Amino acid sequence: MTLRELRPGQKARIENVDAKQPGVVRLMVLGLIEGVEVQHANSAIGGDPMEVSVYGTAISVRKQQADCFRIAPITPDV
Repeated sequence: MTLRELRPGQKARIENVDAKQPGVVRLMVLGLIEGVEVQHANSAIGGDPMEVSVYGTAISVRKQQADCFRIAPITPDV
């Protein structure tokens, strides 16, 4: 699953990053790195870019860049 497939409100942990795409290294510097928990906070009209929350900070990510982040969904404890 990639970051692009994350639904609004859903949380996930980043498992792998393909840093070959332009702009992905910048997102990594902002905190989108392996092992970090992210949450899909919002999306622009049309869905691009999407806004993710990392350590309480909102970061906008284009769909093309979001495909470079492999994630594992976090299921809520019941």
